[in-house]
Amino acid sequence: MKNYLGIDWGESKIGLAFADGETKIAFSYTTFKNDRNLVNNIAKAINDKEVSVVVIGISENLKYEKKFKNEKELGRKLETMTGVEVKYQSEMFSTKMAERNLIERGAKKIKRFDDQESAKIILQEWLDNN
Repeated sequence: MKNYLGIDWGESKIGLAFADGETKIAFSYTTFKNDRNLVNNIAKAINDKEVSVVVIGISENLKYEKKFKNEKELGRKLETMTGVEVKYQSEMFSTKMAERNLIERGAKKIKRFDDQESAKIILQEWLDNN
């Protein structure tokens, strides 16, 4: 059975979400700083959760072309390091949807959790369409 990890790329923070292959329901997992330890931290999460498919959110806006290259580079590194299959999913409006979801649930410190909530939305959309 496959387990899945969703990733929302950000300049300073990277949100992660997890789903198991049985339920295929995404849950917010954690947030990492976008620093030199990022790839190792994600690789550890992949191993800990026995993930076989990683879904990385990408922007479809041409003005974010540099960001798209960073996401592809992250995907290549994770494939090489861990052997996971990497897929890409549009992240259009995922941060706005994440913030709205958190507000509706009455969450405090929304900026602390919006990246992992956004990763959850990205992963769930991919699961629903595949």
